[in-house]
Amino acid sequence: MSNTEIVEETITFVKETLQNAEGGHDWFHIKRVFQNAMFIAKDEDVDILVVSLGALLHDIADAKFHDGDENMGPQMASDFLQSLKVKKKVVGHVVKIIKHISFKNSLGTSKKKAFVSKELQVVQDADRLDAIGAIGIARAFNYGGFKNRELYNPDIPPNLKLTKEAYKKSKAPTINHFYEKLLLLKDKMNTETGKKLAAERHQYMLDYLEQFYKEWNPLSAKSNP
Repeated sequence: MSNTEIVEETITFVKETLQNAEGGHDWFHIKRVFQNAMFIAKDEDVDILVVSLGALLHDIADAKFHDGDENMGPQMASDFLQSLKVKKKVVGHVVKIIKHISFKNSLGTSKKKAFVSKELQVVQDADRLDAIGAIGIARAFNYGGFKNRELYNPDIPPNLKLTKEAYKKSKAPTINHFYEKLLLLKDKMNTETGKKLAAERHQYMLDYLEQFYKEWNPLSAKSNP
């Protein structure tokens, strides 16, 4: 099976698997991340097959929709790729990308990264780009609605020292998520292309928040919680 056929089979698998997924983590999220990854990869020396498969399979079973099970996604991806007779080295690399891509894994203690690769950096940037800007805002509120969370509560300040476990258990208003994650992503980008794209999307979020607070209470508009 050629690399093109492997990618096409993977796209079909992901579409079928995520057909009933929450709107911010559905096939269209995967497609955007895949497109972002391909765009970033043009300027990087990477294995395109690994980047393609990592982008397509990174959320095949997101832990937050599966009772916090962080092994389900990597295992599903591994089983699927092995069924296509993909080389073991490629499968192993893709599985490591899925295990290490998440923002929550960067929280808490400053442990040395267990795995780093240029392919991971490209897919991670691609995924993080989809979490910020106009689409990032839409995804944040879509997920907040899915979890029946408040839009904003002035009496619940953001937690800027979240640990991984606290992040996973958080039920805070959606606006808090901007300060606890989304506004932090610009400075966590790995590639030059990722950094450039993130800067514009970051500014869009700042402008949005300024407008949000003006509309929340015109008498005491502010730019942060």
